[in-house]
Amino acid sequence: MKAKAWPYFLTTVFLFQALESQPAQRWEFSNRASKIDPLAKEHPEIKFTFAEVKGKYQDLQHAIVDTRVASRDRLVIWLMSYNGELSKYLSSLGLHLIQPHYANRWFSTIPKETHDTGECLGKIRLEAATGEDHSPLVVIPKPDGLAARSLKFVQWLANENPQGKWERFLNEKQTDLRWDKVILSGISHGSTTSARFAKHQKVARVVAFSGPRDQLESWQSLPSATPSNRYFAFTHILDKGWTADHYCRSWQMLGLAKFGPLVNVEKAKFPFENSRRLITDFDVDGNANKAHGIVVRDGRWKEVWKYLYTHPVDQVGKPSPPDPDCTMKIRPS
Repeated sequence: MKAKAWPYFLTTVFLFQALESQPAQRWEFSNRASKIDPLAKEHPEIKFTFAEVKGKYQDLQHAIVDTRVASRDRLVIWLMSYNGELSKYLSSLGLHLIQPHYANRWFSTIPKETHDTGECLGKIRLEAATGEDHSPLVVIPKPDGLAARSLKFVQWLANENPQGKWERFLNEKQTDLRWDKVILSGISHGSTTSARFAKHQKVARVVAFSGPRDQLESWQSLPSATPSNRYFAFTHILDKGWTADHYCRSWQMLGLAKFGPLVNVEKAKFPFENSRRLITDFDVDGNANKAHGIVVRDGRWKEVWKYLYTHPVDQVGKPSPPDPDCTMKIRPS
């Protein structure tokens, strides 16, 4: 048996070496969560399905890595709809990136009387991230949480794309992610879940665009597994989350004022006083909706993006006093 297996072993080795020796390039992948993991399930009770909408399956996941540049040994887990422009730029900086599909469609299903209690949304976010029982309002099993979906995706990528060396983000037994190499990031809902999960799970960094929010919630002040100097945030000042003081409230509760002043990137240069609190007043024709999304949609922010994702976390700005214009007691919206 051993003698017969030897040629097959050699063929496998040579095939693997041939794959690895292919020319360096930008690699992009997409695959459905339900194809990668048969344990992945739909949750119609929170409007979370795998259905095909406008020719696109809802559980489609994306990944990107550029092997032409030196790896920074960091995995960005992007928690929102896939953003090709931002993802390609981050890959050019030597970052790996995945956009997993996980049970995150719960927001509109929460009763109003429960929604604004102050200890509701954060618990649901944590359950959606971990697949563990943190909230009585939802039932999200482990295979459908962010952590498990991300793990399964990286395991698949390690096998599918040896050139990308995705195994660097798996532990020795390949049974869990190397969270110390993970950057949690997203915009709006995704940025808020990133920050909430990082309170629970220590990660390399958090990059929050247009967030975090969760007005009335108290989780932002909880002890954090991820040191507060590793949280970076960026928003437009016409974003409704900013004008209503939701973002500035979260930033202060997260302790970001300890690491630098509020910095307008239109009036400052890289590295933006080493601050964790960046804003822009770029002209958006007074459109609050445009302001909400533009921070991840315009190539003019590349220096800001580079700072947010790659600036050494131990380089911090000077402590600043609490923002007197930020209302800490937010009314329900």
